Amino acid sequence: MSKEFRHIIRIADTDLDGTLKVGYALAKIRGVGISLANAIMKKAGIDPDTRLGLLSEADVERLKDIINNPMRHGVPGWLLNRPKDKETGKALHLTASDLALQIKTDIDQMKKIRSWRGFRHAYGLRVRGQRTRTTGRIRKAMSVKKKPAERVA
Repeated sequence: MSKEFRHIIRIADTDLDGTLKVGYALAKIRGVGISLANAIMKKAGIDPDTRLGLLSEADVERLKDIINNPMRHGVPGWLLNRPKDKETGKALHLTASDLALQIKTDIDQMKKIRSWRGFRHAYGLRVRGQRTRTTGRIRKAMSVKKKPAERVA
């Protein structure tokens, strides 16, 4: 534990609030949820009730290392967000801007090969089988305007 309290801590290209408990603070990182945050804390040996701002620099570095390489530290593969990468076939875990870029690349690839999901993404429609008869109508069709009536004089 560190003597001084730090209000902002930067982990995985994300500024985290030091007043939050470690698990909830880690879950603010894009690509890290509550379950993965709990697994990371367990592997790092950090008490879940500790506030992030009270951790020492060594603890923060250990958290960064586990977030960057979760498989090397024994985090189960089913907690990763890319259990089998399409290009390499390896289990990966992406965070922050890497995850956003990979998702965009995947969507562009679906559009390029003209898959069903690619069509739905291209037209701005729902992708996962939801009904669209009554909901999701924003910006899909223009409303019909009534023509102004001519004045009879």
